[in-house]
Amino acid sequence: MTNTYAVILAAGQGTRMKSKLYKVLHPVCGKPMVSHVVDNVRGVGADRVVTIVGFGAEKVEEEVGGRSEFVLQEEQLGTGHAVLQAEQNLGGLDGTTIVVCGDTPLITPETMKALIDHHNETKAKATILTAFADDPTGYGRIIRDGNGNFLRSVEQKDASPEEQQVREINTGTYCFDNKTLFETLQKVGNDNAQGEYYLPDVFGILLSEGETIAAYATNDFEETLGVNDRVVLAEAERVMRRRIAEKHMRGGVTIQDPANTYISADAEIGRDTVLMPGTVIEGRTVIGEDCLIGPGSQIKDSVIGDRATIRQSVVMSSKIGEDAAVGPFAHIRPESDLGNSVKIGNFVEVKKSNLGEGSKVSHLSYIGDTDIGERVNMGCGTITVNYDGANKFRTTIEDDAFVGCNSNLVAPVTVGKGAYVAAGSTVTKNVPENALAIARSRQENKEGYVEKMNKKRSEEQSKK
Repeated sequence: MTNTYAVILAAGQGTRMKSKLYKVLHPVCGKPMVSHVVDNVRGVGADRVVTIVGFGAEKVEEEVGGRSEFVLQEEQLGTGHAVLQAEQNLGGLDGTTIVVCGDTPLITPETMKALIDHHNETKAKATILTAFADDPTGYGRIIRDGNGNFLRSVEQKDASPEEQQVREINTGTYCFDNKTLFETLQKVGNDNAQGEYYLPDVFGILLSEGETIAAYATNDFEETLGVNDRVVLAEAERVMRRRIAEKHMRGGVTIQDPANTYISADAEIGRDTVLMPGTVIEGRTVIGEDCLIGPGSQIKDSVIGDRATIRQSVVMSSKIGEDAAVGPFAHIRPESDLGNSVKIGNFVEVKKSNLGEGSKVSHLSYIGDTDIGERVNMGCGTITVNYDGANKFRTTIEDDAFVGCNSNLVAPVTVGKGAYVAAGSTVTKNVPENALAIARSRQENKEGYVEKMNKKRSEEQSKK
């Protein structure tokens, strides 16, 4: 197999997005478009990947990281000029180069591989990925002769009225013999409506020199969508969301309403897990088998164990153990670790805390900066008071402790193993193992108080 290289065009500003965010960094299913493209060309087995950057170069490099080399296109003078910038990295190398735009996140590795294979099988010097569009407006057109042979690719702005009626479009993805590509780019001119150096002009030059140009048509136009504005961005999101959902469903996941379920491209979900409507799974979330998620739950960058249940709740950058139950209406904030069989009930917030196996916080509580052991019961309305206005402090509750309702545990404080905290207590000192802590005012009953108050009010009313 010949060496394979990839050049990703990601230098354009994307003015039609009308955004402060650099175009190729706009996310599709939670992942920037350029990251989709880099991962896809890596999936083809590209030996080297070169990304051409311009506006927002630093942010693109930060996002893509070590998955690509980078070259700065200081002036945006067209796609041909952009690819030429990669000559310093790839020029003179034997092999095949695929050129793909950074705003085409839907082109799959399978389609890219089919394009490369067709290119190599036909021994072409260049091969174009084409598609047929119901409305080709805005796309370059593929012009063929009467025998169906490739003649040229013409940009929309430069196309004649007859050429603009052609439905076969240039998707902007190509394969080239690498050496031929950079040699021919030196011959491309800018005599066109935009005064730019167009990469497709390479095809005309090669044809004039008697070289073979091939075209490979994909049967899925949606896959070739180039995202130039927010409308197409939403369409790309819809297509990829459907694609992701189908992948998981074919892998054994039940998604009750795929159109209203949102799953990141990097999420992993085990078989026999059920996703209910309104579920949002973001980032690199990993969900085990036999889980029930939703309805209306949001999970981001978290690990969910087998058989866990998360109902109408938010889980962020945390770990949920096997057989755990969260919700409804709970909020698990970052750096929380809930052990196996933990129960977090309605209107409970957990932040940067660890809960051991079998512990329960069933309702209306805040657990922050806390280490809770196994089989601990936290009563309704319990608060771990972790912040003094300047610093955060931790609370420790050891195995088998029982904390009564409406208790305040003022950190730093430790409740020992098997200890009890009486309901309504405000605990400011450590509670020893197996002790009972009562930290509240002594109850006092005033006999006959109500009758006296009513009599007094009646006397005051009679004087008015």
